[in-house]
Amino acid sequence: MASKDLAALAALFADETRAAFVLALLDGRAWTAGELARHARVAPSTASEHLGKLVAGGVLAEERQGRHRYVRLADPGIAHLVEDLAARSQPALTGPPATLGAAGAGRAMARGRTCYDHLAGRLGITITEAMTARGLLRQDTGFALTDRGVEWFGEHGIPLAPRGRRPIARGCLDWTERKPHLAGIAGATLCAHALESGWCVRIGSERAVKVTPVGERALQEALGIDPAILR
Repeated sequence: MASKDLAALAALFADETRAAFVLALLDGRAWTAGELARHARVAPSTASEHLGKLVAGGVLAEERQGRHRYVRLADPGIAHLVEDLAARSQPALTGPPATLGAAGAGRAMARGRTCYDHLAGRLGITITEAMTARGLLRQDTGFALTDRGVEWFGEHGIPLAPRGRRPIARGCLDWTERKPHLAGIAGATLCAHALESGWCVRIGSERAVKVTPVGERALQEALGIDPAILR
């Protein structure tokens, strides 16, 4: 990559509105331009201009269904980059939340959330550390599932089908916990299983997720996680 290309990519994130868009899209879903405009509190025309730049720069991918234009993060690598940037910029954020609602939303996001297509926050870290302690995941030489870890996914009906060049497991720096949580194919399939099986449910309009009583029992049985840690 030439220096001008790196500078161009950095410039795409160096705008508060565009930063708000990519952070919102870390929920892994496709949003319309109108939804993102309302989220960032900007005019639709302003949103359209910024989205055009993000699509042209390869940060977002778009698709059209009828009159609607949907955008999502271009790929898991972009999601990983955004979460990593958020983690590294967090120390610069100072001052208390503006409202009680913002404080509550912040606590919910820190407790558990999705990072594109995998689990993050205290929930994601707790699962990652439990898997490591049980010998299902190795972190000493980079993130990698052990043979026992691969068997564990199979035993719980969680498929690990290859997806292009995406790694089976990789670490993603968590911006609230400052530790790596499980990403890659393993992280994505585990998150999908947790949502589909009712272990977790989405709450609010952000990326926050909450572990259900069913999930507390399942995670305790599968990974020995104390339910109190997840509340």
